[in-house]
Amino acid sequence: MSRKILITGSAGFIGYHFAEKVLLHGDEVIGLDNINDYYDTNLKLDRLKESGIFSEDIKYGKITKSKKHDNYTFITLDLEDKESIFKLFQENKFDIVCNLAAQPGVRYSLENPYSYINSNIVGFMTILEACRHFDIKHLVYASSSSVYGLNQTLPFSTNHNIDHPISLYAATKKSNELMAHSYSHLYNLPVTGLRFFTVYGPWGRPDMAPMLFTKSILEGKPINVFNHGNMKRDFTYIDDITDGILRTLELIPKGNPKWDGKNPDPSTSPAPYKIYNIGNNDPCKLMEFIETIEKELGRKAKKIMMPTQPGDLIETRADITDLIRDTDYSPQTPLENGIKKLIDWYKKYYDV
Repeated sequence: MSRKILITGSAGFIGYHFAEKVLLHGDEVIGLDNINDYYDTNLKLDRLKESGIFSEDIKYGKITKSKKHDNYTFITLDLEDKESIFKLFQENKFDIVCNLAAQPGVRYSLENPYSYINSNIVGFMTILEACRHFDIKHLVYASSSSVYGLNQTLPFSTNHNIDHPISLYAATKKSNELMAHSYSHLYNLPVTGLRFFTVYGPWGRPDMAPMLFTKSILEGKPINVFNHGNMKRDFTYIDDITDGILRTLELIPKGNPKWDGKNPDPSTSPAPYKIYNIGNNDPCKLMEFIETIEKELGRKAKKIMMPTQPGDLIETRADITDLIRDTDYSPQTPLENGIKKLIDWYKKYYDV
């Protein structure tokens, strides 16, 4: 039976790919994005064009029908625009909301902190209020591996304490999880938070390492290698991320009857609340990641070794035990295959 699903951030990297996956699944989708200029808006508009949404048809607050998918419409709105968001919910009677919209980026949060509060806190509050008032059956929202902060116990588990974030971006994501729990507890709203681990692939964000490295190596420019290359990341291909989201979309939390307030599990609750990691569970050394890109491009990178950037985690690795147990999730994309797909797309899109 077809469901009506709101996907916020649908002009973004993960949002675009996830919307395409849900559309192929047969559900009716309304995509929402404010198309801000955090990075090149042309990339966001071209993602939408791939989904049949053309820039000349986009106007703030106006529903635009896809010319590719009969079951896809798009609207440009700010999440902070409560009146317009509530009107959208009232008119469309969504079954599920997938909130992938956010102000991303650890380093940018050092320079523009208020944009994170407006988008990630105020905007998320609007989504929670709309879900509460319009009887949404399930809210799934994006969190981040950044919430693990100073935690050094690997792999990162949703059972771990996350009280020590090291960037404002991470703090806003932890705040989202806390806000979601309070609404789940107070209003019996089923909510699922997803901590993504270093997502890469075609149509990726140009401010992230995979795209930055590829661009600089092709242009013969040096790349900055932070912490002198002594970093590990749980790089996760975009198709594996969207597969994980889709699986959790269909798994509505009901609350944990065995939850113990004297020994609390942060990932569950008596309320219909759940947190999952979505990652590859196979961390890669940063230098090996760069070498994989070099091999695929057939070029060597000019490397500038740099100290650790404020807000950066030294190593990430996702414990995905819960996700495997509950959804049979299994990452399918080895790093070499994922990098090849990224670079094939990059060369075609940027005509290099």
